[in-house]
Amino acid sequence: MAKQDNIELEGEVIAELGNSMFKVKIPTGQELICTISGKIRKNFIRIIVGDRVKIQVSPYDLTRGRITTRLKVYNTNTNQN
Repeated sequence: MAKQDNIELEGEVIAELGNSMFKVKIPTGQELICTISGKIRKNFIRIIVGDRVKIQVSPYDLTRGRITTRLKVYNTNTNQN
């Protein structure tokens, strides 16, 4: 049996649940419980409430996911003097 592909989504961290678990809201309005991937944990990347993240969700359980990347926030203020 072949390994199933994960579903990749983007969302925003809305709550920190402790034990490296976070509640992430995706654009469809659903809230998922996500853990941190090993690579983020290994490199000590901090994730806080309000961060935009990329997550992977298994097709077997659509309520849980894995945070794979913290997305960069670009400054949209282009007001230059």
